[in-house]
Amino acid sequence: MIAIATEQLSKTYVSGFRGKRRVQALHDLTLSVESGEIFSLLGPNGAGKTTAIKILLSLTRQTEGSATLLGHDVSSPRARAKVGFLPENHRYPGYLTGQQVLRSFGALSGISGVHLRSRAAMLLELVGMKEWGRVKVKRYSKGMMQRLGLAQAMVNDPDVLFLDEPTDGVDPVGRAEIRDVLRDLKTRGKTIFLNSHLLSEVELVSDRVAILDKGRLLKVGTVDELTATGERYHVGLADGLTQAFRTEASAKVMAFVEERNGLVVDVASIPELNAVIDLLRRHGIQIASVTKERSTLEESFLSLIKREVAP
Repeated sequence: MIAIATEQLSKTYVSGFRGKRRVQALHDLTLSVESGEIFSLLGPNGAGKTTAIKILLSLTRQTEGSATLLGHDVSSPRARAKVGFLPENHRYPGYLTGQQVLRSFGALSGISGVHLRSRAAMLLELVGMKEWGRVKVKRYSKGMMQRLGLAQAMVNDPDVLFLDEPTDGVDPVGRAEIRDVLRDLKTRGKTIFLNSHLLSEVELVSDRVAILDKGRLLKVGTVDELTATGERYHVGLADGLTQAFRTEASAKVMAFVEERNGLVVDVASIPELNAVIDLLRRHGIQIASVTKERSTLEESFLSLIKREVAP
């Protein structure tokens, strides 16, 4: 089942005297997110990420195109009934406790009584805030506010979660715990639409990633697909290379770079990689590992954005 879908989604903001100033925030955005998927939307500031989320949540209307949530048009209240949202830089009244915040949002979602109290307690424990539930929000750190925000986004037991910078201001231990929560939600069939500037976090938790720039979709795929560096492999060796191997490999025009613990080879195909491995074995060189090289998601992201900026 497709949880989120957009088709040629465009948004133009109009301002100035007689609407003469126009800014196109989205250009024909077409993508789909499957149920139970952790999907991340990346892009520099002004790329159109926030506009896309606002349209999906019906906080603003598209100029052209269409979008659906759980099979319903995003303008329908039915589309938002099973949606949770954690906005960036969210704020709660400082005089409320964590429990009171969750109960207030739960009441807005139609939850009440014993069920609401038990759900609030369960969510606070889930995000590591059990001991702080009776403490006023004004005493919370930034990281604690993020944890409370994640609990608030889950208070109505949504099928789809929109999370804008969920680990912002959270320490490394807290980020790891939040990743565990997101993975647990995924195993329970929840769909998570994530927006984060922490690309290392996105890389660890996402099933697929879409990259936006200037309102246009540049690329979408799995983390492995986006970080692949072509047919480049690191071959770990238990022994060093022999001169006989170097001579024969050079004669066969095999491209490789020696490293302290092995070599890196660039090949055009898997048979070429096997030819290198066979040659190593013929020369009695023990192979410890063969790993396809990849860049980090951040390196791939920056490379893609720079290519778009280049004249």
